[in-house]
Amino acid sequence: MSQKIPRRIFLALAGGALGFPKLPLGEVDPPTVLDHILLGCNDLDRGIAFVEEHTGVRAAFGGVHPGRGTRNALLSLGERHYLEIIAPDPQQAGAPDTRNLRKLAEPRLLGWAAHPGDISQFAAHLRSAGMDFEGPTPGSRKRPDGRLLQWKTLNLKNDEQGVLPFFIEWSVGTIHPSADAPFGCKIERFTISSPNEVTLQGLCSLLSLDVHAEHAEKPQLCARISGPNDHMMQLKS
Repeated sequence: MSQKIPRRIFLALAGGALGFPKLPLGEVDPPTVLDHILLGCNDLDRGIAFVEEHTGVRAAFGGVHPGRGTRNALLSLGERHYLEIIAPDPQQAGAPDTRNLRKLAEPRLLGWAAHPGDISQFAAHLRSAGMDFEGPTPGSRKRPDGRLLQWKTLNLKNDEQGVLPFFIEWSVGTIHPSADAPFGCKIERFTISSPNEVTLQGLCSLLSLDVHAEHAEKPQLCARISGPNDHMMQLKS
């Protein structure tokens, strides 16, 4: 596996659109290892408004990523799951890594993160399996209230064209964003797709990802999020 996945996974995915037929209602539980999904947009306020329109819940500003040129807003999707809306930070206008985000004509589902437990042990498992990866790499972000969030991430060098996740372990003492982001929404369904879903499902087993792999003409992520009063938001990459 030699295809490199950038550390900033949200820049690696730009295809797809949000308007598509309603997803099948088959009983497919979202993966327990899912930490968060990323929704990219060219303007954070527009992304927040889009999510509120479709879910009935307004995401809260999360903070900025110094040096990366982005800022985010967060929405809880249930215990240990959340939505991250990510967009360019106007105060970091010169950051080159936000070019793909600035080009987005509408909000797009970009990628996802999984929590593997002890990320150092997970790295050792991947190493023994002969899989190429980068990390674990420390990261941090300061919340608007001044509290520092810290984590470590690991990125596969081959993410199967964006359908496999990056991996995250939150530091001890860090409040998981799902615990105090705005409540009221739930992730009902999350699937990954590929022209070769059998191979993809095999990789998921190797990576201990309890995610459902489906057949599609191209690699794709799909999510369905419910909100209060029968609100429903469907996303895909």
